[in-house]
Amino acid sequence: MIASSPRTPATAHAVARVVAGALVLAAIGLPAATLAQTTRPTAPRTRNVVLVMTDGVRWQELFGGAQAEYIGPASGVGDTAALSRDFMRGTPEARRRALMPFFWDSIVGRGQLFGDSAAGSLASITNRFKFSYPGYSETFTGHADPRIDSNGYPANPNVTVFEWLNRQSGFAGRVDAYATWDAFSRIINAERSGIPVHDGWDPSRAVASSGTPRARVLRDLYGSSARLWRDNAWDALLHQSMLDGVTTKKPRVLFVGYGETDEWAHAGRYDMYLRSAHQVDTYLAELWRTLQRDPFYRGTTTLIVTTDHGRGTGREWRDHGETTNGAERIWIAVMGPDTPATGVRQDIAAVRQAQVAATIAALLGKDWTREEPRAAGPLPVMR
Repeated sequence: MIASSPRTPATAHAVARVVAGALVLAAIGLPAATLAQTTRPTAPRTRNVVLVMTDGVRWQELFGGAQAEYIGPASGVGDTAALSRDFMRGTPEARRRALMPFFWDSIVGRGQLFGDSAAGSLASITNRFKFSYPGYSETFTGHADPRIDSNGYPANPNVTVFEWLNRQSGFAGRVDAYATWDAFSRIINAERSGIPVHDGWDPSRAVASSGTPRARVLRDLYGSSARLWRDNAWDALLHQSMLDGVTTKKPRVLFVGYGETDEWAHAGRYDMYLRSAHQVDTYLAELWRTLQRDPFYRGTTTLIVTTDHGRGTGREWRDHGETTNGAERIWIAVMGPDTPATGVRQDIAAVRQAQVAATIAALLGKDWTREEPRAAGPLPVMR
């Protein structure tokens, strides 16, 4: 945790096709309204959106799996044989699947993924700082705010898409957030937004008041576990707290933030960085199975998975920040009932982190850019 647009040519072509179609229909005696009926977009099938972010996971590992150059003592790897056995394979495709099998088999296999920098298809942040608070704020609001220049920044002055949705009919009281890092209460501005943000180590805040046996055990674990990082709890605790909240409260909009990937990278432990990324993949699989077993979520939920920033290369693999080249490059994956299964998108030259907020709203039939003119438009993921 270190520190509305004018009409485009494509739109004009679409209008021209509609006009031409209307002329053809008129020529054969059919009303032009027939064409309007056949071209009118259908309402999204998505009723619930889950945004998962795993902090600071590089696109290099996501697309290429474990990188041999970092498997050694210089990158904090003691047992190189075990790490190679678990994650090294003969091709990038095999390595990435060994690292994150659910992500590649299910999310990418049934959805879309942006950010294949090696193929020249970039996903990037737009804030210049390249660290966490500015990245999360950009993701949640749809625009970069240069005032947010530190991870210790106070409560976010910007309204997030979560806060806006929490004021909408059908969503009020149905927006929840769970995260390991204790900054999210400020980033989402829990006090002003009224959104329950379960973050950090404080048992009374980290665990929802569901009254379940699991919640009682989790409060004990949060209060008694050894803390390696003062402001970042263990992913495993956060994951169980989130599952308890999902099954009891059934939020329609959910944010989940895992933090160990970033912490282990900063510590220079490439082995633990890989293993925590692999564990996040296991968490994603369990979360998705939980949602698909529940009639409330099954067939009506879109999952978005991304990260807040990238990292450097070479000796800077563990770093990110304003002076770290490459830390602006990220990746974004989307899977759900409104997203065609096209896999890795190499037909799009560039997408931005700032597009996530409007994508969440669009999937729910809402227009975030109308509410927040500074926000970028949604990702091209809907049918």
